[in-house]
Amino acid sequence: MSSNFDFRIKSLGECKIPSPMPFSNIKGDSIANFVNEDQYVLHSVTYGENRDKENIHEFALEMAGPREKIFFNPGHVHAGIVTCGGLCPGLNGVIRAIVRTLWQRYGVRRISGIRYGYVGFMPEEKLSPMPLDPDVVDDIHNMGGTILGSARGGSDVIKIVDALEQLNMNMLFTIGGDGTQRCALEVTEEIEKRGLKIAVVGIPKTVDNDLKFIDKSFGFDTAVSKAETAVHAAHVEAKSAMNGMGLVKVMGREAGFIAAHTTLATSDVNFCLIPEVPFELEGENGLLRQLEKRLERRDHAVILVAEGAGQELLKATGETDASGNKKLADIGVFLKDKITQHFKDIGWNASLKYIDPSYMIRASRANPNDSLYCARLGANAVHAAMAGKTGMLVSEWNNSFVNVPTQMAVHQKNQVDPESPLWRDVLEATQQPIVLKDDIKKK
Repeated sequence: MSSNFDFRIKSLGECKIPSPMPFSNIKGDSIANFVNEDQYVLHSVTYGENRDKENIHEFALEMAGPREKIFFNPGHVHAGIVTCGGLCPGLNGVIRAIVRTLWQRYGVRRISGIRYGYVGFMPEEKLSPMPLDPDVVDDIHNMGGTILGSARGGSDVIKIVDALEQLNMNMLFTIGGDGTQRCALEVTEEIEKRGLKIAVVGIPKTVDNDLKFIDKSFGFDTAVSKAETAVHAAHVEAKSAMNGMGLVKVMGREAGFIAAHTTLATSDVNFCLIPEVPFELEGENGLLRQLEKRLERRDHAVILVAEGAGQELLKATGETDASGNKKLADIGVFLKDKITQHFKDIGWNASLKYIDPSYMIRASRANPNDSLYCARLGANAVHAAMAGKTGMLVSEWNNSFVNVPTQMAVHQKNQVDPESPLWRDVLEATQQPIVLKDDIKKK
């Protein structure tokens, strides 16, 4: 195949008519942007073999996969697997892939599952590890949840490393989100202080898709699929009632990716509310008035809200959970009460149905796309650990599996950019105002 590409797009002529779309060309104004003719996406992000390798680590991620030579003697390996935090579709699939790759590809015969997250390392809990082999994990990918159990907390680094030494464990796979991987990073540092040879490799589990340098977290496809079912139900309920409204709350503490993708997947959502884009209830451009206008035009409306949206409107407790995550006030119940009361106050005969499918989504078995992804993540995590790599996560980035330093992955949250094509597409799909508040800065 020729390497001489020509990506020029044919045109019928010069474009002269202003677009009616209410977007912006101003960077930094938090209003979705147009695409300029001088914006391009690189064809290839692979660094060529014949290029200068100096300072490559400043701009290139190490590719994941099996190495010709490995660090650990398989006969001497005792590998541990731990699942932490909330449930997510695909956890069992990752466990299965790790066990099968260790056992069948590398000949490792000592594999232990740590029960109930990092809590399982705490000596006071007296939880014995679960022996794992291909027979134990054979069918677990067809089930939701995790056979090891999961929990928040237990992140006492000293006790974790003490337990690793006592178990003679020289390889630990940490399956979890931001809090889990931050703890794994501290464990790695404590291991280094003690001069131990223990590899710590993470598999990012964040259904919200909020870790950096991860194109898509496992379980995300399944979450969107299940959320779509809830939105469909809300839409049916809304259309079947006089001034009917459906309100659905989905996961997304600090990132609205599930809400945004579900909106585009269904085309039934009229208002998509995410943490990255603040909104107001009152005012001409506020949610309540815009709901009135929507009902006047179409007689029904569907609102999809991420759990972390609108927190500035509620009185949060300021407390944190066992993983250090800020406890959120319930935006779903808050909106249900506010919307119901508003239409009662203005004398409208309106009906609101509220659906919160969060725990049903978390407990679901992974769909085929996620199952495939989990298998590849687990296998690549094993390849990294067997090569003696540590303090890292395995991820898919730019359609390639890569090894990412844990420090890089947890230093900043991945969030929906209000000026991105994704959010612009959501605005086009919903036809909601660019910003649901009255204090929009005029250009």
